[in-house]
Amino acid sequence: MTQETMRGQLRALGISPGDVLFVHSSMKAIGTPLPPEAVLETLYEAVCPGGTLLLPAFTYETVTPETPVFDSRESEPCVGLLPRTFFRMPGVVRSIHPTHSVCALGADAVRLTKDHALDETPVGPHAPLMQLPACGGKLLFIGDILHACTFMHGVEERVGTDYVLTREKIRYIVDGAPRMLYGHDFRGWQQEYPRIRDILGPDVLRCGSFGEAPCCLIDAAALLNAASRKLRENMHYFVSRIPDPA
Repeated sequence: MTQETMRGQLRALGISPGDVLFVHSSMKAIGTPLPPEAVLETLYEAVCPGGTLLLPAFTYETVTPETPVFDSRESEPCVGLLPRTFFRMPGVVRSIHPTHSVCALGADAVRLTKDHALDETPVGPHAPLMQLPACGGKLLFIGDILHACTFMHGVEERVGTDYVLTREKIRYIVDGAPRMLYGHDFRGWQQEYPRIRDILGPDVLRCGSFGEAPCCLIDAAALLNAASRKLRENMHYFVSRIPDPA
């Protein structure tokens, strides 16, 4: 599988120059001998010229209430090989949040990341993910990983679901400065984000392949609108209760 073939797969899926593209990924699912740098280059070239590539740089496994120190220059992402590699690439910028930062490269990278530190929640209104709807952004899931749709946390925060945030703020040290912020708290709940498929039409959720991986591309604004409507109808549509242990 060559980079040119993979670029063709992205074009067939509907990714074009100028796009703002947020990617959740499974490098293993892609099934390519190409190094991660080449895969990222392929993704970036698909939105160039004029586009922006974003990947999660989440650190929620290592930055916790017990180990609350976050260094935007050194704290490595905990969500896979492509995010870890992207974080170290020249020209990439990172938003400032102790657990849910995002890395970006391209025309709008600085604009999309610069205000994340203003939020008191992980995926608040200034988070890069929640900037996507206003700029025609798209969400790409590489692999069978729709369950990892962090954008949905932002929708849940915005609607005000009763399960997404901690009741009390957590003390973090962010680039040397103390911050009191809310975290995510899904205790007692199982996330059911593959149900997104049931509320979106094929014009909004497009399926294809990248390398050997199945993938889907979602318009962020359409998902925000559809998921918000569904949550207002049924606050618990995208979660299910975890039974108490017997």
